[in-house]
Amino acid sequence: MKFFSKACIGGVALLSLAGCGLTETATTAGTVAAGKAEEVKRGQEQIKQVQQQLDQINAQAAQRLQEADQAAGK
Repeated sequence: MKFFSKACIGGVALLSLAGCGLTETATTAGTVAAGKAEEVKRGQEQIKQVQQQLDQINAQAAQRLQEADQAAGK
């Protein structure tokens, strides 16, 4: 009976420690995933800003081309 009690206590202790490791692993994975999601969000915002800048540059280039054509009498 003593062996069974010690085995049960050891098993419970082992499961508790294993549970802590699993919890820590899951927490770490969640933290990493949240960080990656934020990184993706920042990347998407940067893409949007660059696209807006390119649109402005293209609009200015088109306007300058039109002004040059008008100045040339076309």
